[in-house]
Amino acid sequence: MEILTILIPVSLILGGVGLVAFFWAMKTKQFEDPSGDANRILMKDWDDRPKP
Repeated sequence: MEILTILIPVSLILGGVGLVAFFWAMKTKQFEDPSGDANRILMKDWDDRPKP
């Protein structure tokens, strides 16, 4: 039962870290074009140069 005094705060801290990471990803527009890469691999045109 004493292990709960360690596990509960650790799980809350890890959940908070995950939530902060999610909001950071939304703020920096990491999810701006989720279908762009999926469509790009199906195209027949070859583009060997990376985008600037």
